[in-house]
Order: sequence, then structure tokens, then C-alpha cells
Amino acid sequence: MAEAIIDADGLILGRLASHVAQRLLAGEEIVVVNAEKAIITGGKDDVIAHFRHRRDVGSGRKGPLYPRTPHMMLKRTVRGMLPFKKSRGRSAYKRLKVHISVPKELEKKKFETIEGASQLSTQRYMTLGEVSSVLGYEVRE
Repeated sequence: MAEAIIDADGLILGRLASHVAQRLLAGEEIVVVNAEKAIITGGKDDVIAHFRHRRDVGSGRKGPLYPRTPHMMLKRTVRGMLPFKKSRGRSAYKRLKVHISVPKELEKKKFETIEGASQLSTQRYMTLGEVSSVLGYEVRE
């Protein structure tokens, strides 16, 4: 199986996630780095309201539980694009690794980028790190 390392810096979250999901279903192992630098388009108030609503739905015990950390938010987005309730989707999801920043063991490797995922059509956007910090996650540099 081929392993691909994708740098999420400046890439739009949904486009990145759909590309990663397709490659996972094809059998590749994917590692995504710099998850906190992925972009969510839209106005700041709209984006924050959307994620706060998702966080506040349900109870703290039963769920649905939505993550606050940038790497788990990206991973959950990819999970929504996989047939997760089937064995094919679960095995694909297990082949995904997402990291905040770049781990030391991957610093010297070459990263891929996705051409179609970086075309920003608006000036209004937030990064996953900013959304996470609003939701209560403390971003460590």
C-alpha cells in the first residue's frame, strides 16, 4: 500500500476531506500534517455558530460527541465522507492519520498538496486552529 503525506496548510477543509476519502477508499494510507492550518470558508460568526451548535446538540453522556481539537475535527470530516457503518469504510478510516503541525519523524519527508483544494473564492475564512480555540481548545505552538 502506498503512503501519502498531505500538507493541509491553506487547503479548504471540505475539498481536502473529499479528496482524502476517495484515496482512502482506493486503499492508500494517508497522513495529513498541519491540520490546524486547514481553512473553513465563510464569515467568522457563521462558522462559529455552526460549530457551537454541533457541540451543544445532545447531552454530554450520550452524544453525538463532536471533537474540539483541529486534528480530530478534520478526521471527523473525512469520516462523514466515508461509508463508516460498513467494513470497507471502517478499514479505510483506520488508514488515516492526522497530525497537528509536523511530527519530528516526518520533517524530512516530502509533502503533497492538492491543487483543487487551495483555490479560495472569498476573503472570509477561518482556520481550524482558530475555530478550535473559540470552542475551548488551547492551541500549543
